[in-house]
Amino acid sequence: MQPPLYMTPPSTGLIRGQIRAGRLGAITSPHQGNKIEDGWTFCIDNGCFGGRYVGDEEFLRLLKKLRHLRDYCLFVVAPDVPFSHFATWERSRDMLPRIRDLGFPAAFAAQDLMDLETWDIHDDYDVLFIAGSDAFKLSPAAANLASYASDLGKHVHMGRVNSLKRYRYAAAIGCDSVDGTHPTNAPDKNLPIVLGWRDDVLHQDPLHLPQIANFFDHSYLRDLAGPSRTPAPDAQDSDVLQEVLF
Repeated sequence: MQPPLYMTPPSTGLIRGQIRAGRLGAITSPHQGNKIEDGWTFCIDNGCFGGRYVGDEEFLRLLKKLRHLRDYCLFVVAPDVPFSHFATWERSRDMLPRIRDLGFPAAFAAQDLMDLETWDIHDDYDVLFIAGSDAFKLSPAAANLASYASDLGKHVHMGRVNSLKRYRYAAAIGCDSVDGTHPTNAPDKNLPIVLGWRDDVLHQDPLHLPQIANFFDHSYLRDLAGPSRTPAPDAQDSDVLQEVLF
C-alpha cells in the first residue's frame, strides 16, 4: 500500500509549516478564509456538504482568482448533492467542463448509490472524490470505483479521513490523497499523530479489506426520495460537524 497524501485546512502555523515542507497538502473552500501560498499542493472543495456553496458563478469567479496557482492544484470538486449519486451527477455535469476550462483538474464526488453500473461512461472529470456516507465509503462499491478510476488514470481521493483505521482503508483501496480536520483540532497533539500515519502504512504489512471495512453494511442503499441526512460521528472517526471539512 502506498500512503495517501493527507490534506487539511492550513489553519495554524504548525500545519502551514508541514504543508510548505510537502508532508501535508492543503484543502480550502470559498468560506474557509485561509490563504494558499505559492508552491503548496492543494485542492478546493465546494462547501456543499456544509450547506455553504456560494453558487456556480461565484464559485467560478473565485477559481479565476486562484488560476495563477493552478499548477499546484490537485483538483477542484464540482458542486454535489450529499448522499445522492444521481442528483450529484445532474448537479455536477455542466460544472465539470467549466472547471476544466479554467485550467483546474475537475473532481466528481462519488455519493451513495454510485457503482460501476451507474458510472456514466461519458464523464468529463479527472478525479474521483469518494464522498457519501461512511457505509458507502466502506462498501465494495467504493472499493471497486477506486480501483476502476485508478485503471482509467484518474486521481482518487477520499474525504473525511480522521483516524488511522480510515487512513489505512483509503490506502488499501488505492486512494492517492485524503482529507480531514484531525490535525486542526489540538494541532500540538494531533499533527504528529497524523504525520505518523504515513509511516504506519509504509512499514505495516498490507491489510486485506475485510479486516478494516464492514462490507456487509449496505445501509447506503436507501430511498433517494427520503430526506437528506448528515452522517453521525463515531468515537474513532469523527469531524466537528459544524466545521464539516473546514
